[in-house]
Amino acid sequence: MDFNLAVTLRESARRVPGKPAMVLGETTISYAELDALSDRVAANLAAGGLIAGDRVGLQLPNIPEFVIAYFGILKAGGVVVPMNVLLKAPEIEFQLRDSGAVALIAFGAAAGEAAQAAGAAAVRSVYVADPVAGPALGAPFDDLLAGDPPGPRLAPASPADPAVIIYTSGTTGAPKGAVLSHFTLYMNADTSGRLFEFEDSDVVLVALPLFHIFGLSSILNICVLLGGTMSLAPRFEAAAVLEQIQRDRVTIFEGVPTMYVALLQAPGLEGYDLSSLRVAISGGAPIPAEIIDSFERRFGVVILEGYGLSETSSTTTFNISAEQRKVYSVGKPIWGVSVQIWDDQSRPRPAGAGNVGEIVVRGPNVMTCYHGNPEATARAFTRGWFHTGDLGYFDSDGFLFIVDRIKDLIIRGGYNVYPREVEEVIYTHPAVAEAAVIGVPDARLGEEVHAVVAVKPGRTVTEAELIEFVRQKLAAYKYPRTVEFRDALPKGPSGKVLKKELRPS
Repeated sequence: MDFNLAVTLRESARRVPGKPAMVLGETTISYAELDALSDRVAANLAAGGLIAGDRVGLQLPNIPEFVIAYFGILKAGGVVVPMNVLLKAPEIEFQLRDSGAVALIAFGAAAGEAAQAAGAAAVRSVYVADPVAGPALGAPFDDLLAGDPPGPRLAPASPADPAVIIYTSGTTGAPKGAVLSHFTLYMNADTSGRLFEFEDSDVVLVALPLFHIFGLSSILNICVLLGGTMSLAPRFEAAAVLEQIQRDRVTIFEGVPTMYVALLQAPGLEGYDLSSLRVAISGGAPIPAEIIDSFERRFGVVILEGYGLSETSSTTTFNISAEQRKVYSVGKPIWGVSVQIWDDQSRPRPAGAGNVGEIVVRGPNVMTCYHGNPEATARAFTRGWFHTGDLGYFDSDGFLFIVDRIKDLIIRGGYNVYPREVEEVIYTHPAVAEAAVIGVPDARLGEEVHAVVAVKPGRTVTEAELIEFVRQKLAAYKYPRTVEFRDALPKGPSGKVLKKELRPS
């Protein structure tokens, strides 16, 4: 059986060729134009030596080139490796090496870090979109659009073949590449979009980064499959987003909780015409009840909350409509997906708030494996069920409620921050003897990154110096904003640091 996820674009271009696929300011690209431009990218990548199964890093913000390149890579038979534009060179290098990427499409403003990483990882081709003035760090993205129209391109693929490798990580190791197949991503888009009753007249504001599974799967793939329009926001700024909603007559807003907080606090909010909005969607982190209530009161727009992970591509449960939702829950499992709550013996727990356990998932939305990491893959599954590492419970009506996270994952403004990764950088400072990183409550971001450090005898380092040290080595959302110094960190009998004793009571 032959199935390439990029067929979704091909079919929408046939059905609604003149319909705007995406809008960015004064720039509008129709479905027919997007289809043709991505054909050019596919042809030029193939001419450059890309063959079926080759991985291509895609490190761009929410600009048209991301969407064009995404479908171009798929059409060429490649595998997309979406990457955060805020990553530093060592982080980029790891993902390029681990995925085995042969090419990288990077953003001009971050091209220095990307080029350094690509060189270290022996990536053979680097293309730069939106180049900035300065020395050339790669071929211009326009090279991928050059030449005569190549005609329709759509490399054959099996439904089970990898389409995307998206990196995530836990608190106990390096980032892991979740392998998502063509079929998995298609099913998640089709099921979620139709349950939600997405219409081709919908205009979705794309403030969520497309390199994140929430934006990639729950916006990009659904929009293109069902013929909607994406209003692109390269970065989230509350005033600019409100202006964009008004200008582009946006009907759907999707965001993480901190975005809703920022919109509620935006100056001059009453001056914007937001009457086009029909619904809002929240995910990426639990949204506080008071934010839901305040937003719905202020905007007269219902927030539908859902739940998912990179490994579940993204949607697992969802409140599909105002009439069928249970406020403060993350909804019910979507069609075809099974969700259970397990105790620590891998036994299903009954419904009820008193029966909290680990959330496990099975269904067509679940990843194939962790790329090149059979040990991590084996740990993630039990009898075909994927362990999410999250704690929750079902109520008697079948709605899922998220309670907490098993791991020490910090969610800062919707971005995942993994403490061990930060700790390893802190330990490379010559003055540091011990370090632990935890999340502390933050009114604006949900959680903030906080480091607790013990300094070596005879050495000194200030809070500002240590923060700057880490800031130079990690993405901007990862480095700690505060550092607490102690003589020693609390430890258990085995010598493991007891983080629970470091957290605010």
